[in-house]
Amino acid sequence: MTEGSHSTMTLEAGKYRATVDSLGAALRTLHWGERDLVWGYPEGPPQLAQGQVLIPWPNRIDHGRYSFDGVEYQLEITEPALDNAIHGLTSALPWQPSRTTADSVRFGLAFEGAPGYPFRMEFWVDYALDPELGLSVRIGARNTGDRPAPYGHGSHNYLTLGLPVDEVTLQLPASEWLPADERMIPVGPVRSVAGTDYDFRTPRRVGPTVLDTAFTGLSGDGTGRSWTVLSAGEAAVGLWADDSYRWLQVFSADYPGPERRRHLAVEPMTCPPNAFATGTDLIVLEPGQSVESSFGITSAPE
Repeated sequence: MTEGSHSTMTLEAGKYRATVDSLGAALRTLHWGERDLVWGYPEGPPQLAQGQVLIPWPNRIDHGRYSFDGVEYQLEITEPALDNAIHGLTSALPWQPSRTTADSVRFGLAFEGAPGYPFRMEFWVDYALDPELGLSVRIGARNTGDRPAPYGHGSHNYLTLGLPVDEVTLQLPASEWLPADERMIPVGPVRSVAGTDYDFRTPRRVGPTVLDTAFTGLSGDGTGRSWTVLSAGEAAVGLWADDSYRWLQVFSADYPGPERRRHLAVEPMTCPPNAFATGTDLIVLEPGQSVESSFGITSAPE
């Protein structure tokens, strides 16, 4: 299906069905049978960045300013209320689909740079469905320019069980959280979750806990994957991330409107908020160098 300058396509495998969009290489919907696994946007634009790929940085950059390799840069302020640059530069760009099958597709983007980020890059996002394992997503980048480039990425997924967040049980494999100020910019070092409302290492109900928090210290399952799981009764949805994702932003969707606290954003990130300014876990790609990361979403978490 084509909508203006972009196209959407449906992938299917077993009981899984996903709709993906060439605009931003985004995940519009993901279903297992009749059940939504993510809060998507089957029509029109997303309301709150659902399913968006966040490239070449996730989350926020303080005042849109950073210094790299001795040069000061100013990005466009895309979150005016908080005076930040947010969620990267590629979600409004048309990506090119290729390697399309009934259950998979690759989106590619030749990025020639932008104000505040004058670096030539090649990006790709692979979506694939498996009838047993569900959705897997591989995100990659290659520096096609002639100088080093700063890089990071994330993915803005809202997991859902069709219930208010307060009523679901959360298992979050994080031992540390990162304090932030009122503009959502990190302040101070990471802190232990032990003894706080942010400790979900042992599954427990979310209840009234408000989350818009970057977590780290992620524990793996022995295969290099960390698992975040929402459950309620027999229903569950899980997000796994490989060990290149050292951070998760978790957001309990506390905003005005009928969807308030109906979904839980779980965003795997290769670096924390404001990494372009702080350098924390920032990836520096030399000319010709590439990097890939993988995560997935399933109705049957391990």
